[in-house]
Amino acid sequence: MARIACESCDLSCPLQSLALVFTKTPMLRTLYLRDFVIVEQLAIEFSSGFTVFSGETGAGKSILIDALNLVLGERGGPESIREGAAKTEISSQWDNDSEMIQAWLAGQEIEVQDELILRRTIDQTGRSRGFINGTVVTLSQLRELGSLLIDIHGQHAHQSLLQTDQQRILLDRHGHLETQALTVTHAYQAWHHAAQLLNNYQMEFATINAERERLVWQVSELEKLSPKAGEWDEVQQAHSRLSHASNLIEVAQTGVDLLRDSEAAMNAQLAHYSQRLSREAQIDQRLSPIAQMLESAQIQLNEAAHDLTVYLEKIDLDPTQMQQIDFRVEALHSASRKFRCAPEALPQLLLDSQTKLDQLAHPMDEADLTQEVARLKADYDQHASALSLARKTLAMDLAHKVTDSMQTLNMQGGAFEVALLPIAASAQGNERIEFRVAGHAGVAPKSLARVASGGELARIALAITVIAAQATATPTLVFDEVDSGIGGAVAEVVGRLLQQLGQSRQVLCVTHLPQVASLAKQHFLVRKEQVKGAPKTEIYALQNETRVQEIARMLGGVEITATTRQHAEEWLQRGRT
Repeated sequence: MARIACESCDLSCPLQSLALVFTKTPMLRTLYLRDFVIVEQLAIEFSSGFTVFSGETGAGKSILIDALNLVLGERGGPESIREGAAKTEISSQWDNDSEMIQAWLAGQEIEVQDELILRRTIDQTGRSRGFINGTVVTLSQLRELGSLLIDIHGQHAHQSLLQTDQQRILLDRHGHLETQALTVTHAYQAWHHAAQLLNNYQMEFATINAERERLVWQVSELEKLSPKAGEWDEVQQAHSRLSHASNLIEVAQTGVDLLRDSEAAMNAQLAHYSQRLSREAQIDQRLSPIAQMLESAQIQLNEAAHDLTVYLEKIDLDPTQMQQIDFRVEALHSASRKFRCAPEALPQLLLDSQTKLDQLAHPMDEADLTQEVARLKADYDQHASALSLARKTLAMDLAHKVTDSMQTLNMQGGAFEVALLPIAASAQGNERIEFRVAGHAGVAPKSLARVASGGELARIALAITVIAAQATATPTLVFDEVDSGIGGAVAEVVGRLLQQLGQSRQVLCVTHLPQVASLAKQHFLVRKEQVKGAPKTEIYALQNETRVQEIARMLGGVEITATTRQHAEEWLQRGRT
């Protein structure tokens, strides 16, 4: 296993004075991989500030991003497992001195510890398990916590800037307007729902009246019948009992005669025989158990005869009662046919009908509905107008900052604009957000999707990402080759932007640019090696000579000359300042 220690780098780093900043945020400390893709076993220890990962194309630099995504709840399957392994395991350890994270854990009933450990396993069947501090959790819980810990910007993230929805989200995030925007969404939904109720009321007024009249008749009929819960079973049993009363009396009387009242009654014969057997048992003790059983049987027969006598005294052959039961059975049957339900369901039908009638008996008046719609619309208008005003101020601020950044990203004279285009009231507010750009001076800004080249789009996206990231509370930011498509002096500017961002956040960046890598506080090399004929990814922490060697490789390719080494040392020296 490659153990990568997080030791102090060889740079005299000016960020050391900011160490206290990072002790107050849940920074990523360790990422552990086991049997992941082409990684057998790997543990990476991170520091604060700006960290880069470099390596040749195909070495597996983005594997780290994939692993972070999985441990933070992204869906994955057996394809993530290293060939020949039974399962993959990914875990990450974070500082846990953030009150926000601790409150989230408490709200999820997860133990709050000094450190935060997120763990994910996936086996060959595709079964996935997630853990937070040892507690089994769902993927949605991992994703929810992950959104508080880290923000990952993929190498193709700039493409999302062409989508107006993403432009709106980014603008709101830049100004911390997410809660305000959500309030507008809820206000719109409430207004829309009330308006729909009013529309339904107006369209279905006749239907509602007809339904009310039907329920009035149904409740009236059922109240006359007054069915009781459990009554159907009771009348069924009573009807069966009265219908067979003569048979029941005859069989009960026969039993009394047989057991007790006839000349040859079983009780008398058994008593006589039991007395005789008891006398003989005095001679032969082996008969005693049998005599005792007969005594018990005699007691049982006496009790049976007594219970049958009591039954005969209580049984009723009243023809009037029989007629009443017949009438009740027929009434319940008739009602069940009329209302198309089982007889035993009639009591519940009455309750349900009364409830529905109560709901329709006092419907909201159309004037009340109209007034409620007006009130909710006014509420929406108030919140939407406040959001529009905040967005207008924010749009000017973001446009100014991105325009300034464009001047340093080889787009001198260019300008960035955030247009707020009025639209009909919606869940997102009263405007559509459109990012516009002018590549150079003297031209009017046009939609980003129409005028920006691939390289320009990548640079603008990076500027917006860095500016927006400075406004977000996410403590760890990951950039996966967002610097692709740029080079030269622009690449150094990009590196400075990321280095500046690392002064207040933990920044992890996968890069192929030596200008960016030389500015990092911590530098890792990702290398793919062949071990017993199988590819294997290893990661090495670079310091001093090894770091010079890697920067020289990034500058000069396969053949590293004394000149490229000298340039590499110069780049690293510039990174210290």
